Amino acid sequence: MNQCVHGMIYLAVLVAFAACDAPPVPLDDIVFEKTFVPEQCVRAVKVGDYVRYHYNGMFPDGKKFDSSYDRSSTYNVYVGKKQLIEGMDRALVGMCVNERRLVKIPPQLAYGKEGYGDVIPSDAILHFDVLLLDVWNPDDGVQMKTYYSPENCSRKVEVSDYVRYHYNGTLLDGTLFDSSHTRMRTYDTYVGIGWLIAGMDQGLLGMCVGEKRIITMPPSLGYGSNGDGSDIPQQASLVFDVVLLDLHNPKDGVSIINQDIPQPCHRKSVAGDFIRYHYNGSLLDGTFFDSSYSRNRTYDTYVGKGYVIGGMDEGLIGVCIGEKRRIIIPPHLGYGEEGTGTKIPGSAVLVFDIHIIDFHNPSDTVVITTNYKPEVCETLTKKGDFVKYHYNASLMDGSFIDSTYNYGKTYNIVLGANQVVPGMEEGLKEMCVGERRHLVIPPHLGYGERGVDGEVPASAVLIFDIEMIEMEAGLPDGYMFIWNEDVSADLFTEMDADKDLQVLASEFSDYILRQVNEGKGRLAPGFDAYRIIENMFSNQDRNGDGKITEDEFKLKADETTHDEL
Repeated sequence: MNQCVHGMIYLAVLVAFAACDAPPVPLDDIVFEKTFVPEQCVRAVKVGDYVRYHYNGMFPDGKKFDSSYDRSSTYNVYVGKKQLIEGMDRALVGMCVNERRLVKIPPQLAYGKEGYGDVIPSDAILHFDVLLLDVWNPDDGVQMKTYYSPENCSRKVEVSDYVRYHYNGTLLDGTLFDSSHTRMRTYDTYVGIGWLIAGMDQGLLGMCVGEKRIITMPPSLGYGSNGDGSDIPQQASLVFDVVLLDLHNPKDGVSIINQDIPQPCHRKSVAGDFIRYHYNGSLLDGTFFDSSYSRNRTYDTYVGKGYVIGGMDEGLIGVCIGEKRRIIIPPHLGYGEEGTGTKIPGSAVLVFDIHIIDFHNPSDTVVITTNYKPEVCETLTKKGDFVKYHYNASLMDGSFIDSTYNYGKTYNIVLGANQVVPGMEEGLKEMCVGERRHLVIPPHLGYGERGVDGEVPASAVLIFDIEMIEMEAGLPDGYMFIWNEDVSADLFTEMDADKDLQVLASEFSDYILRQVNEGKGRLAPGFDAYRIIENMFSNQDRNGDGKITEDEFKLKADETTHDEL
């Protein structure tokens, strides 16, 4: 100690030599008692180490002559280099951090016959109550100890990577000086380019996301001889308990891990397609932030047009319907340095586990695949025909919608009468009885952006497996009734059953139905016969008085526009 009382030259005299009433018991060597031993001793003091410790200095009668506590500053010194009195140099060797010793030093290993001014009398035995707080060696480097490793580690921290991590920072004796946990915010920084203290720059290298590591560094790789000016003392070793939450590099692109690709895959998505997909969204450490499943609704969007974040726009290109894929998106292709302000932190890597339900393009038409066609297939369906068919309806992911087989009856429509969605109209054309087809109908030819509440999702591609059971030829376009034979020259008179020169609605209806029953005329199939006849009557009742006169009555051939006769 340069022959001073632990360097405290200006300490006031507490006990004068003249006050010593009895001579101390002579000692031949130092004597020490371990008054506290920590459970763990990772390292013991060796000659050449640098130590920081607190002490109380007393005479054998208990009177204090010096104390580091009174100065609120540890005593910092190299051990075994004659910077201390010989007894203290020897007494510190072998101590562990947080160990406490009561050391008794004889005069010949302290200040001897000369003493020290008015503070230490001649031939004084000295007692020191010592608490070791820190130990390091100039040859020390960063020490890293991993106490938790994740099962999978596809990537480790390298120089110039950007990381997000939580930490608790303590001194070697366990004193907490800082924690990201208390701020409830990760520490985010580049590694290996000088943005961190040197020890942390080194200590983070090689870590995996999810790894937990203790990083211990000497002052030379921490805050050095000056400390940080507040919580970190001079020449303090630092201990950081770190958990790595996120890792990326500014040069990173989107990473795609194909988990399940269905076979066959007839088509892959391209820019401009409209996609419906489910997803689970999480951070790189597994922290969940969002899911379409929780809303029980797919996420529906165009891809390649900037409607979603850049990484998702890219990651959804080239997928197959039914594919499951993991998309890992660096922050510059996600939500950037700002995040979303709530669930997604700034500079966070995003992980999306997606399931493609369906996709289509606005230019898509109905895809018709004939699964079976009878050998004799001459009469084909056309506009106006009345058709009866069975169907099974589902979504692209196989989700069931409806089936006529469940009801035990066919679905019956008139082609071209807008009784089904346009895609079904298209799919039923030019079929023959007994033919079976597989239809893929894009939403703009199905139920569109709104879908059918509780049955068909919005913007859903539809799958129909159909079988033509029966068909009845329709009438020429624009006709709801036709004659199968030449029209009577005295048609009005035949209708006028009571011969009162006017045809009532009942007379008109009875006559038309009789012609149909006798095969002389034919009503358009698939429609309500009475509604057709009512419309025919209305067309002939020019003045709307509920009866047709001979002057009002005209055949279709006589009309400039079509009516029913």
